[in-house]
Amino acid sequence: MTALPIVETQSGDVSAYIPTNVISITDGQIFLSADLFNAGIRPAINVGISVSRVGSAAQIKAMKQVAGKLKLELAQFAELEAFAQFASDLDKATQNQLARGQRLRELLKQSQSSPLAVDEQIVTIYTGTNGYLDQLEIGQVKKFIVQLRTHLRTNKPQYKKSYLLPRYSPSKRKPFERGYSGADGTISTSGTNIKKLVISFGRVS
Repeated sequence: MTALPIVETQSGDVSAYIPTNVISITDGQIFLSADLFNAGIRPAINVGISVSRVGSAAQIKAMKQVAGKLKLELAQFAELEAFAQFASDLDKATQNQLARGQRLRELLKQSQSSPLAVDEQIVTIYTGTNGYLDQLEIGQVKKFIVQLRTHLRTNKPQYKKSYLLPRYSPSKRKPFERGYSGADGTISTSGTNIKKLVISFGRVS
């Protein structure tokens, strides 16, 4: 049976009786935080508490690559952000990590009823986790990402082939089209292609 239970927590406490029992019988949970929502982060998903038991097994390999790095960087950012509130003198590396995290959080903001195709999700996350947004002001991130997606859809529709499709035919095990990257849809070499696309867009050097 497939079910989507919705549980309201008290003050965000997931250790209470009902949330604990629901979590134990489901294949994962999405935890929505009132604090994040009030801070303008929407969808207000707390990535530290939200989990999936299916996880990367249901993702294509390109998404698995970028999503793993994204979750790690967001978790580290959350810890640093809490620490930075009480620290007056932060070193350059910490400042850079905080700046990266702020931009990652910004690019994940999504308008209601505005779903993204998988290829758009991948290129969005890859652009952020590889530092191509680091030189932008936070207020410019969303506009840049929207324009980049539009540019790719309009002018470079073939870009998705570099990591969404396998390189080898399952039957003949031979390349059946040039330009594909990994043998199983990874982004091992298409990372360079994405970088070129972002730079050619004229916003990042």
